[in-house]
Amino acid sequence: MTDPPFDDPPRLPAGFRCASIHCGIKPSGGDLALFASDNPGVAAGVFTKSLVPGAPVVVGRKLIQAGRLQAVVVNSGVSNVGTGADGILRARRMGVAAARALGLAPELVLMSSTGMIGVPLPVERIEGAMSELVAALQNDPMRGAEGIMTTDTHPKAVSLAVGSGALTVVAKGSGMIEPNMATMLCYVMTDLALEQSELDAVLRRVVDDTLNMVSVDTDTSTSDTCVAIANGQSGPVAQAVFETALRVALTRMAEMLARDGEGASRLLRVTVRGAADRGDARRIAKSLVNSPLIKTMVYGGDPNVGRILMAVGKCVDCRVDPDRLVAAISGVTVFGGGGSTDFDESKVRALLGMDPVDLGVELGLGEGEAQAWGCDLTPGYIAENAAYYSS
Repeated sequence: MTDPPFDDPPRLPAGFRCASIHCGIKPSGGDLALFASDNPGVAAGVFTKSLVPGAPVVVGRKLIQAGRLQAVVVNSGVSNVGTGADGILRARRMGVAAARALGLAPELVLMSSTGMIGVPLPVERIEGAMSELVAALQNDPMRGAEGIMTTDTHPKAVSLAVGSGALTVVAKGSGMIEPNMATMLCYVMTDLALEQSELDAVLRRVVDDTLNMVSVDTDTSTSDTCVAIANGQSGPVAQAVFETALRVALTRMAEMLARDGEGASRLLRVTVRGAADRGDARRIAKSLVNSPLIKTMVYGGDPNVGRILMAVGKCVDCRVDPDRLVAAISGVTVFGGGGSTDFDESKVRALLGMDPVDLGVELGLGEGEAQAWGCDLTPGYIAENAAYYSS
């Protein structure tokens, strides 16, 4: 079965609107965004497992327990992390300001922040700009995506038709990406009707196989948030149909996020099959996508088979049989039968210079499989992060 086509350009589901404006948190560009439904919807969310979470995460975890939301307000430039009790108060003020401007109960509005850590959130600027933000609400998801970027090079949104309705995903993320739940910030909106328990279960399963398998730099953000709202305006949908569509959408978003990794020049896709179990497949896939030696191999176009063997072999808690191991670079088998194959080096160098680069590993031990997404490691990543706080 082929995947359903994505909308071009992306669109919002029925009853949803979004906006972004510049309110002065960043020197220029969008830094305040709003995603809102005309009616409350069932909601589910997953958040960072960081032991130093941002204030919006602390507040958001409590809000999502009710299982209903109508809006999400997001700022970029300052993450409201490491700000103590005052940060919690500022996060709540941000949500209350959006709720008041929309005419909603505060418990129906979740807030997110992304940007510099350890800086007080200038919530007064957010409060002062809220009327302008609400007045700017419209139907293009890309406008909302523009207001949540930090080091992203472009806004990210995808949408597709599902049953009688639609599904839209808006996200941001470029650095500090190896989620322990989801990605930096990701908002899923649908006009389909689901039970809250269904939405929660589907979101957790799909996120674990997609966004949780993205890594740019092995660093888990303190702000990671993925929230889904289903407002039900277009009627019910079978859980299996919705789950398939969400998997397609979040797989596409996973690739977009990895491809836009800080300084990246190429998307790296890793597929591991034949592992003893799913856990082994996930650990080995992440080992490959996270390895600095693999990432620089891709950046340099260097077909060094030893890098692949190293990344697989260091997973000491996994079952690996070198005699069964088969490895491929963009479809060319470079290792098998216990040794390197007689591959065309010039061809593989050329393939490593293309985008994306696919690494495949077959372990021959069982049914476990997993995919992971990352990017190459370039001087641009160092330049971006060496002066992030002062830039």
